[in-house]
Amino acid sequence: MCQVGEDYGAPAPEGPPPPRPGCELKCVKCKEGLPVVVIRAGDAFCRDCFKAFYVHKFRAVLGKNRLIFPGEKVLLAWSGGPSSGSMVWQVLEGLSRDSAKRLRFVPGVVYVDEGAACGQSREDRAKTLAEVELVLQTTGLPWHVVALEEVFSLPPSVLRSFAQEPLGTQGAYKTAVDSFLQQQLMPGSEGPRGGPSAAVGEEQLSRPRTQDPPSPAVPPAAAQTEALSRLFSSVKTLTAKEELLQTLRTHLILHVARTHGYSKLMTGDSCTRLAVKLMTSLALGRGAFLAWDTGFSDERFGDVVVVRPMRDHTLKEVAFYNRLFGVPSVFTPAVDTKAPEKASIHRLTEAFMLRLQAQFPSTVSTVYRTSEKLVKAPRDGRAAGPPGPRCLLCMCALDVDTADSATAFGAQTLNLSQTQPPAQPAEARVPTGPCSSAGMDGAQGCCQAARPHGRALPQTQEALVQEAETYMPVRAEPAASALDESRPPGPPSCGAGCCGWAEGT
Repeated sequence: MCQVGEDYGAPAPEGPPPPRPGCELKCVKCKEGLPVVVIRAGDAFCRDCFKAFYVHKFRAVLGKNRLIFPGEKVLLAWSGGPSSGSMVWQVLEGLSRDSAKRLRFVPGVVYVDEGAACGQSREDRAKTLAEVELVLQTTGLPWHVVALEEVFSLPPSVLRSFAQEPLGTQGAYKTAVDSFLQQQLMPGSEGPRGGPSAAVGEEQLSRPRTQDPPSPAVPPAAAQTEALSRLFSSVKTLTAKEELLQTLRTHLILHVARTHGYSKLMTGDSCTRLAVKLMTSLALGRGAFLAWDTGFSDERFGDVVVVRPMRDHTLKEVAFYNRLFGVPSVFTPAVDTKAPEKASIHRLTEAFMLRLQAQFPSTVSTVYRTSEKLVKAPRDGRAAGPPGPRCLLCMCALDVDTADSATAFGAQTLNLSQTQPPAQPAEARVPTGPCSSAGMDGAQGCCQAARPHGRALPQTQEALVQEAETYMPVRAEPAASALDESRPPGPPSCGAGCCGWAEGT
């Protein structure tokens, strides 16, 4: 509070400002270099230590899972964004001669031109493709540029899940490594270190471009471009457009992988992106397939396995790495560019997660760690039996269970089966008097035999009616009287409960 005689006009103290906290910090790893990046509170890294930390996370994910065998062809899905660009550069560094533990697979890059779905003109798409091809040429890897309009020329086989090969275990991985080393030893008698065979192996790995020639973009037909524009214009909501674009993109990339002999597909989904995807999938009703949508590997497509090696990197780490080491990127507008926050479920979930992450820095990591605990375990031993029906769009198994499923339909069916009344004996349904209902051919007969079987009231509807009368006894009688008044006149029934008049239908 204000005090009597307090001097408010005193001059500010002269001299240098007090030192800012954190200027005297050192790198948390080497304890010597000046930090240039602060990932979290108290985690300050210098340039070299941050690069080692970033590369180690990428290598650790691949080494822990051991799904990519030596000599295997791997397709890198590059969209021009920061995460996928950082993934490509991590692979390039792993293939270089200066790397301590070189990557032994044969990579290739694919880019999908989505300009028609985003409403870009042909001039803008041509300018973007020129930038894309310039970046891809600097990588030295075999690259493939395809337009999204090519989905109209895909064969019908893309909608079928191919026979799934068994995933490699630790023993199979070691066997593949030994076989790869023996192939390097075959040209000469020297060992893999320092001999001529090692030089041959290094030359083969350092020149992966000879494995598959680059395939530049082919201009799509005007009819296909117009058909794709009409397809996306017919979709009313932005949420449905994003899901449709993701489905078409996935099928197109998988077709490119199968055509050129790639057995693995790498995507640049980061930790932040997977956390947002998990919450979005829950909102869209895809909770049963979160383990496939957010896990490290996705085997639903059978012959091509999708892997996500960037799932341990946050968007903040990716942005710092690309800025410090000059990883190029190409800006391409998406279907949700300049869209408001509440335009789609994807945008709303992303804004919610990022805003929560700014206030509570452990939000993304908590959601991400939750996704790691999800297990891909089929119910009822379906893995041993024949595969069940699959969705034609996402290729996931259809959830058609009615007894033990965790869906709302399964819970409703279970509740109805518990509240279903016991069946009455045959003697209780015998009519006490003659039935005046006419038979099917105009003859007198019981209405139970005269009525077609399909018009009988199902037991599920009977249980629903009984449950409604139990919870709403006051409204049951007025509804019945109104039903009786609106019913057309008809012959009396036998009262055995076998015809529609006695059941109130």
